[in-house]
Amino acid sequence: MATTKKAPAKKAAKKAAAPRTKKAAVIEAGKDEAVVFSMTGEKAGTVKLPAELFGAKWNADLVHQIVVGMQANARPTVANTKFRGEVRGGGKKPWKQKGTGNARHGSTRSPIWRKGGITHGPRSERDYSVKMNRKQKALALASLLSKKWKDGEVIFVDKLSFAAPKTASAKSALTALAKSANVEMLATKRMNAAVIALSGKDANAEKSFRNIGSVEAVETRNLNPVDLVTKKYLVIENPAASLQMLATRVTK
Repeated sequence: MATTKKAPAKKAAKKAAAPRTKKAAVIEAGKDEAVVFSMTGEKAGTVKLPAELFGAKWNADLVHQIVVGMQANARPTVANTKFRGEVRGGGKKPWKQKGTGNARHGSTRSPIWRKGGITHGPRSERDYSVKMNRKQKALALASLLSKKWKDGEVIFVDKLSFAAPKTASAKSALTALAKSANVEMLATKRMNAAVIALSGKDANAEKSFRNIGSVEAVETRNLNPVDLVTKKYLVIENPAASLQMLATRVTK
């Protein structure tokens, strides 16, 4: 008589165990606060870092998926070629069907003819857009913010306000921040140095940074994973308001 094997006690215990619960995001002790600088580079105070923004785990696959998807959604469909039926001309048969010794042709706009139609060329109706879930974009943003903070690439400044649009003033502010935060590349890097997250609409600040090719000024509500991937440093203005705005986006 055949006997049936019993499952080991350990396997049975695993099956009976309670389902896993999602671990809450945490920040290492002593790193839950950050220094806030002024435009002149002086210490203006500290800010408490939300765990949901700066305590997330690094997820390279998700970040890659979201960045590629956002770039695809922003890709314009400009290139367009014409088929043989769309090219002007070619209505007349070039020569009679038989008796000339030439290969038979019905139109001079065939793809094998000069000035003919294009086969398998790009078309303007092609759609490159990719569907992305809102929660995935939020997780990718939190993952990038956490990684940049751990790598020492996030700088907080109390305010970036200018009486009038002036590039020299913006450069002076960047130089002061770079010296105080000990990140020289913020002022010396020629391309993709930093993205500056403004807490609100500020025309003077945007125009002041516009002529500096290595930085880009955006509103915090429009900050996205592509900005964080393509730029080395992140400068956050008015941390109290900006972090609250980002936390709302991530936990929404």
